[in-house]
Amino acid sequence: MTLTIQQAIDLIISAVPGAPFSDTVDTVKAGDPSQELTGVIVTFMATCEVIEQAMQLGANLIITHEPTFYNHRDSTDWLGQHASYIAKRQLIEKSGVVIWRFHDYLHSLPPDSTSMGLLQALDWEAQALPDEPYFCMIAPMTLLELGQRVKDRLGLSAIRVVGDLETTCEKVCLLPGFPPAEMQIGALGRPDIDVLITGEIHEWETSEYVRDATHLGFPKGLIIIGHAASEEPGMQWIIPWLRERLPEVVIRFVPTSKVFHYL
Repeated sequence: MTLTIQQAIDLIISAVPGAPFSDTVDTVKAGDPSQELTGVIVTFMATCEVIEQAMQLGANLIITHEPTFYNHRDSTDWLGQHASYIAKRQLIEKSGVVIWRFHDYLHSLPPDSTSMGLLQALDWEAQALPDEPYFCMIAPMTLLELGQRVKDRLGLSAIRVVGDLETTCEKVCLLPGFPPAEMQIGALGRPDIDVLITGEIHEWETSEYVRDATHLGFPKGLIIIGHAASEEPGMQWIIPWLRERLPEVVIRFVPTSKVFHYL
């Protein structure tokens, strides 16, 4: 059975509770979705390198979690005559790929795949609370030991840690991506949470809460691993779910290469 790209997208959306959404960023960002589907690439972000790999692998649908054109809604009028934007558009046209974003619908699937993927990457699936997979009970270790373990498990060059490095950590909250500070601080305010592991922060919000809390005798820990590092495992975790909806389609995960150099 052959599918068009649009039919494949529609099958995915139809499996999401409450879909379709009236206001969503999960739209086709580039390409012609009426063409026959030849293969799917799942990725955290549709970088130029990912697009080139899709071409090499013969896949013409890229399912990306994050924006393609540098802002949440992928608006492009402000980019105007930026040479790099024009060149990326030309690369997409040359490739023949369709780029579709899978963000709002992905986060609406229970359980949230970004949390489940991060749990799996950290080997904490057995430690997660059954009704609240955001929360884990781990073997006691210091904040320093926990940070090193997270860094090693995720293969990261660097992470950021806030708090007393000798604080004992047992009760961990995972909030991948960039949840609002109210959610991050709300989790840290719980007496049953010792440390928060998250993707991104504003540096005047959650980190300063942890600094003050620790100074005032309420030791808390914060581990910031980066947005991509926190959510990319979830894009791998969701692939079996996608294969159930598109059983005859070749679906591959392509990692987004690390963008930062740490000096």
